[in-house]
Amino acid sequence: MSTSPAAGPVHTADLVVFGGTGDLSMRKLLPALYHCDRDGRLSPETRVIAMSRGGLADADFRGKVDAEVRDSVPVDDPAVWQRFLGRLHHVSVDVGAPGHPGWRHLAELLAPHEDRDRVFYLASPPRTFGPFCRELAEAGLVTPRSRVVLEKPLGHDLPSAQRINDEVGAIFDERQIFRIDHYLGKETVQNLLVLRFANAFLEPIWNSLWIDHVQITAAETVGTPGRRGYYDHAGALRDMVQNHLLQLLTLTAMEPPAQNDREAIRDEKVKVLQALRPITGTEADRFTVRGQYVGAGDVPGYLDEPGSTPPTESSRRVETFTAIRAEIRNWRWAGVPFYLRTGKRMPYRRSEIVVQFKDVPHSIFPGGSPNRLVLRLQPEEGIELHLMAKEPGAGEVTLKPVPMSLSFGKTFTARVPEAYERLLTDVLAGNPTLFMRRDEVEAAWRWIDPILDAWRAAPALPEPYPAGTTGPAGAHELLGRSGRAWHEEEL
Repeated sequence: MSTSPAAGPVHTADLVVFGGTGDLSMRKLLPALYHCDRDGRLSPETRVIAMSRGGLADADFRGKVDAEVRDSVPVDDPAVWQRFLGRLHHVSVDVGAPGHPGWRHLAELLAPHEDRDRVFYLASPPRTFGPFCRELAEAGLVTPRSRVVLEKPLGHDLPSAQRINDEVGAIFDERQIFRIDHYLGKETVQNLLVLRFANAFLEPIWNSLWIDHVQITAAETVGTPGRRGYYDHAGALRDMVQNHLLQLLTLTAMEPPAQNDREAIRDEKVKVLQALRPITGTEADRFTVRGQYVGAGDVPGYLDEPGSTPPTESSRRVETFTAIRAEIRNWRWAGVPFYLRTGKRMPYRRSEIVVQFKDVPHSIFPGGSPNRLVLRLQPEEGIELHLMAKEPGAGEVTLKPVPMSLSFGKTFTARVPEAYERLLTDVLAGNPTLFMRRDEVEAAWRWIDPILDAWRAAPALPEPYPAGTTGPAGAHELLGRSGRAWHEEEL
C-alpha cells in the first residue's frame, strides 16, 4: 500500500514534548511523527525533544524508542527509521523547580535556532500546564514563533478550565494555543464537513423537516484496570462527552460557514454549543442516564478491577457509561433530539454518528424503514447510506435496507493516516482549524457542569450493567419513550 504524499509546504520546527517518555508519547505521538517523517511531512531540520524526569541521555532515549516503538510501526526502510531516531533528543527537567539545570540544557539546545518555530506539546496532566508555561517563559524560551499544544482534559469543570486558560494565556496569545482533541483528526470527521458542504443533495434535507434524530456513540470494550485513581475523578461525562462527543455534535449540527476558514468554522461550532438546551436539576433524571459496569463471567466489575486503588465512595458514584438526550435550540434543529452515548466494557469498540431520517410521508410498500446515514470513526473509518431496496425474487415485493458503503481503507490506495498525524502536521504548519478555541472549551463546560451538579445532588447511584452488554436499561428507555431505538438494536 502506498504512503500518503506530503501535503502542502513542509515546515521546520523544534517540537518539545513534555511527558515525552509517557504512555501517550510512546503509543501515539512518536509513531505519528515517524509516519510523518516516512511520508515526507517533516523537514530534514525538524527535531523532536522529549522532556521528562527520566534522567536519560539522547542515546538512552533513542534506545528506548527503538525498543518500545519500532514494533508498532511499519519499518520497511531501516534508513528512514534511523533518520527518525536521529531527530530525537532528551532533556531531564522537573516542573515546579524553576532552577532545575534541565531548563538551561533545553535553552542551550534551542539557542542555535532562535528563528525556528517552537512547538511545546504538553502530554501531561492539566495541573502542569500553567506551571510549565510559566517556567518556559522564565527560562526565556517563549518566542513570537512559539506554539503550545494542550492535551485533554482541560480541567474538570468550568472554573478549573478557566484557571488553566488564564495561566496559559498569560504566557501565550490565543493564536499560539492549540487545544487538541484527537477525534477531530480522524478522516471521517473531516469528511463530515466535505459530505455536508460539498454535496448539493444533502444540505436541503439536513434539518428538522427531514431528520428524525441523531445518535453519537463512542463505545469501548476495555475497562479501567489500574486506572481507578484517575477515573474516580473523571467519569465518562468528563472523559468523553465534554470533549469528543460534543465536538462531533458541533460538526454535525453547525451552520455552513461562509468559507473554509479556520475561524469561520470554529465560530459556527461555538454557536451550536451556546444553543444547547441546559439540563439542570431534576431534568437530569429525564434526559440523562448514568451507568457503571459490574462483573460478568470472567470480566471484573469497575469496583473489582485489578491493579486499581481500593474503591471509595467516589468509586461507587462514578459513571463508566452515560447517555444523554440533547436538544439544540435553533431553527435548523428544533425538535430533533441528539442522543449522546459512551461507555466502557461494551460488547464492541465503535465510534459513529448515525443520522436517522424521517419515514417517507406515505409508503406504498409494507415493511419499509427510514433511511439512515452512518459515519463510522472506528474501528474502520467509512460512510454508509442505508436505503430501501427490493429483495430479488418473483411474487410479493419484500423490502430490505441495503447500505451504500464508502470504506476509506478500501476505496483509496493511499494509507489512511492516524488522527495524531494530521493534527501534528497542522500544529507544525500553525493551522488551528481542527483545534478548540478558549470560548469553545468553556461553552462545553457550561453545558456539562449543571449535569455534574445534578448527579452529585442525586442520592441514587449509577445504574449497574453487566460487562459486555450495551449499557443499563435506562439508556434504552431514554430512546424507547419516544418509540426510537439505538442503531445496533435495529440491525
